[in-house]
Amino acid sequence: MTKQELFANIKRKKSFLCVGLDTDIKKIPQHLLKEEDPIFAFNKEIIDATADLCVAYKPNAAFYESLGMVGIAALEKTIAYINEKYPDQFIILDAKRGDIGNTSEMYARSAFEHLKATSITVAPYMGEDSVKPFLIYPGKWVIVLALTSNKGSQDFQFTTDANGERLFEKVLKTTQQWATEDQLMFVVGATQGKMFIDVRKAAPNHFLLVPGVGAQGGSLQDVAEYGMNDTCGLLVNSSRQIIYASNGEDFAQASKAEAAKVQQEMEALLAAKGLI
Repeated sequence: MTKQELFANIKRKKSFLCVGLDTDIKKIPQHLLKEEDPIFAFNKEIIDATADLCVAYKPNAAFYESLGMVGIAALEKTIAYINEKYPDQFIILDAKRGDIGNTSEMYARSAFEHLKATSITVAPYMGEDSVKPFLIYPGKWVIVLALTSNKGSQDFQFTTDANGERLFEKVLKTTQQWATEDQLMFVVGATQGKMFIDVRKAAPNHFLLVPGVGAQGGSLQDVAEYGMNDTCGLLVNSSRQIIYASNGEDFAQASKAEAAKVQQEMEALLAAKGLI
C-alpha cells in the first residue's frame, strides 16, 4: 500500500482509526471459549463489525505469542482473514523488533513473507543495520518507535546531547536518511500532547502511528490539532476501548458502536482540516 492509497482510504472512510487487536484470552467473552479457536473467533467478529469504520488493524504479537503455537496460529488466521476479506486495510504487526542484521532479516521474513502484514513496528536502538532488513520489501512499511505513550518514555527519549537535541528528535531525523516517507512511519504516543509540534518540525510529512487514545487517556483533539498534516498523516490506535466495549454476546455490536463514536469524531476533525 502506498502513502496515497492510505490517504485515499482515510478520505473515503472519513476515518484514520486503527483498531488494536490486543486480544487477551482472559478478557474475551466467556461464551467464545467453547469455539475451536476462541481468539480468532473473537477477532473475526470484531473485524467484521468495525471494518467500515477504520483503515487499519494492529495485532500485538505478544498477546498471541503468550499462548504458544495456538496463539500464533490465531494471529496467522487473523491476518489472512483481513487480507482476504478486507484488502484495503493497513495491517500493522506490533512486534517492536530490533536486533542485529541477520536476526532482523528473519523477523522481516516472518512479518512480510509468512504473515503478510503490511507493516511492522521496530525499535531503532541498535541502529541502521537492525532496521534496514525490514526496508527491502517493496510496498511494506516500517514503523519506528520515536516518542512513546508510556510513563517510562521520560527515562531515555528526552535525553539531550551537547547541542540540546533530544533523543527522540535524533531518532526522527536519523531514520529519515534510511527510507522515504512512502515506507517509513513513526510511533508517537497520544499522551505526548503538544510534543507533536516538535515531532512535526522534525518529520512534517510522515505518517504517525498514535497509540494511547482511549484507555491510556490521550486526547484525539490534541493529536489532530498538533499532529495532522495535509495528508492526515495519522493512524490513531484504539484497542481496549473498542474491542472490550462489552464482554457479553453483544460484544461485536458494542465494539462497532464504540468505533463509530471515534470515527464520527475523526470525520469532524478531517472536515475541520479541509481534508474531506
